[in-house]
Amino acid sequence: MSPLPSPSSPSARGDWWRDAVIYQVYVRSFADGDGDGTGDLAGVRARLPYLAELGVDALWFTPWYLSPMKDGGYDVADYRVIDPAFGTLAEAEKLIAEALQLGIRTIVDIVPNHVSDQHAWFRAALRGGPERELFHFRPGRGADGELPPNNWRSQFGGPAWTRIADGSWYLHLFAPEQPDLDWSHPAVRQEHEDILRFWLERGVAGVRIDSAALLVKDPALPDFTEGRDPHPYVDRDELHDVYRAWRAIADEYGAVFVGEVWLPDTERFARYLRPDELHTAFNFSFLTCPWDAGRLRRSIDETLAEHAPVGAPATWVLCNHDVTRTVTRYGREDTGFDFATKAFGTPTDLDLGTRRARAAALLSLALPGAVYIYQGEELGLPEAEIPRDRIEDPMHFRSGGTDPGRDGCRVPLPWTAGAPHAGFGGEPWLPQPPDWSDYAADRQARDPESMLSLYREAIRLRPALGEGPLTWLPAPDGVLAFRRTGGVCLVNLAGTPAALPAHSGLLLASGPLDADGRLPEDTAVWLRA
Repeated sequence: MSPLPSPSSPSARGDWWRDAVIYQVYVRSFADGDGDGTGDLAGVRARLPYLAELGVDALWFTPWYLSPMKDGGYDVADYRVIDPAFGTLAEAEKLIAEALQLGIRTIVDIVPNHVSDQHAWFRAALRGGPERELFHFRPGRGADGELPPNNWRSQFGGPAWTRIADGSWYLHLFAPEQPDLDWSHPAVRQEHEDILRFWLERGVAGVRIDSAALLVKDPALPDFTEGRDPHPYVDRDELHDVYRAWRAIADEYGAVFVGEVWLPDTERFARYLRPDELHTAFNFSFLTCPWDAGRLRRSIDETLAEHAPVGAPATWVLCNHDVTRTVTRYGREDTGFDFATKAFGTPTDLDLGTRRARAAALLSLALPGAVYIYQGEELGLPEAEIPRDRIEDPMHFRSGGTDPGRDGCRVPLPWTAGAPHAGFGGEPWLPQPPDWSDYAADRQARDPESMLSLYREAIRLRPALGEGPLTWLPAPDGVLAFRRTGGVCLVNLAGTPAALPAHSGLLLASGPLDADGRLPEDTAVWLRA
């Protein structure tokens, strides 16, 4: 077992999160320890040496709580119970401790906007108990209350309201099985503060906050009209009181928050990152940005500029459990990401996408701030097309079957080439493509040119690029070139090879240079300054 990190290492510092490499674990698809086809905590514990060798500073676990799994665990029935499919609370505590012995911290996922319809509060609310005040129940409109209380739409498509037997309606910004909580009620606030303490007492180092800008609703629940300001349920000012209270708890434990905050207004976004609120927030501008030099540079500049006034570090994310995998997205004509444009059968050039994904890995890891890696990204996994009769994602069904959903990026990982189910465990809960063994971790570990080897080496060498701000360097059109204190990153998105600037040595390249020592298209390089 590796020793604990030295006090001077980034993972041992109190501000470790400012430049950390954080690995997202979607437990259900990571590794199956008991052979039932579902990933579990035993599988994660067995793979901790792999994660330590990869070099990550922390693991972010998507929800591992008791759940009917109507939305991949984001429908939580009990925050203090591990779902039996994954293991037990005692196993979670062991995992947190064992990871920390390897210098790897744990971040858990909290879903404050809603709970499962199987949560004890909601079951009591349906029986007419006082718990009804903890949700948004309203009479319908129309002569007999047959119309929803307002025109709000679910994030998954369709109305954001469901009617129950007594004729009243309840609000759900996501699936009907995910009723929204009423954050104006003090019991809702107290419960979530207690949940934070519950997990922080068990040694977690941080909390990722799902749908962080959606909690508070206009108490009048008015109809949504385009351009309405303030929005009736997005980015309400009252939210900041919630996060200030949470920050006080985090500071007691030395913990860190990362918010899922999708906001186009950079000034409003930065408010969540003030020193007494969230430590960090996901950077969706970069994640959704097309593979275009000008657009990427603008996204990087805007991201750094919006974080600077509040002193918060940027985060860099290429994909996660909700979006099309990087290799696939970059191999398509439209290399950006938008939920509204997802479709079955989109043509994809995986060779092209892989070259670009390798270059994007070096780009993201060279930028100042923290980097998130979604499981399988380090293996170069493509998006899998799931047979329609095996899709589980509610986004697919709420779209009337036109949206392929998010299951394609959630297919269980391949660990061992040639083994049944590519070494994942039992027959996976989602089908693996026939060629999944080609991406197996054991095969890639033996190949110095593989995506896994690239990620391992990039994470190992990342400190050599130095700290401090980013300085752009002169470069031809279509080429991104910037300096950190210890090195230079060059990414060629132009149609022709690019000459390397003056340097004292080559640290790492995402692909080979050409015969003249130039950087080919869709390739990145790190140079010693």
